[in-house]
Amino acid sequence: MTEELKAKICEYLATHYYLNLATLSPQGRPMAHTMAYVSENEIVYLATNKNTRKVQNIMQNPHVAFTVDEDDPDWFDMQALQVEGRASIVTDETELREVGEILTAKFPVTADMPPDPDTIMIKIEPEIVYYLDYSIEFGYREKVDF
Repeated sequence: MTEELKAKICEYLATHYYLNLATLSPQGRPMAHTMAYVSENEIVYLATNKNTRKVQNIMQNPHVAFTVDEDDPDWFDMQALQVEGRASIVTDETELREVGEILTAKFPVTADMPPDPDTIMIKIEPEIVYYLDYSIEFGYREKVDF
């Protein structure tokens, strides 16, 4: 069942566009950041400016959390992911190129954007994922360790 659930999680990530990323400031204050993302299996990638608060927070504390969910008013149809993981800055040129191709395929508008030397790529590797599916039962949540 775990491998089947992991496949569901990867599919869910692949078919959604935005996540809500939570980081902690150096003073311990939580911050939420809405971000477009791409995924490769369970790994999530985010492009952002290197001078943002989220990057500063990740450099101080790589532990992050994020949610991906539906914008549906029917509580009994809700599906979502709650993810706890570890963030890092991607520096490997091959990985950056591969992620860039995934990004352009998912968000074609990025193909026409000029390169920005201040843009970096954040990689989030999940440690724990909760898969929510209220169509099974209200409050249904299943945990997977990665």
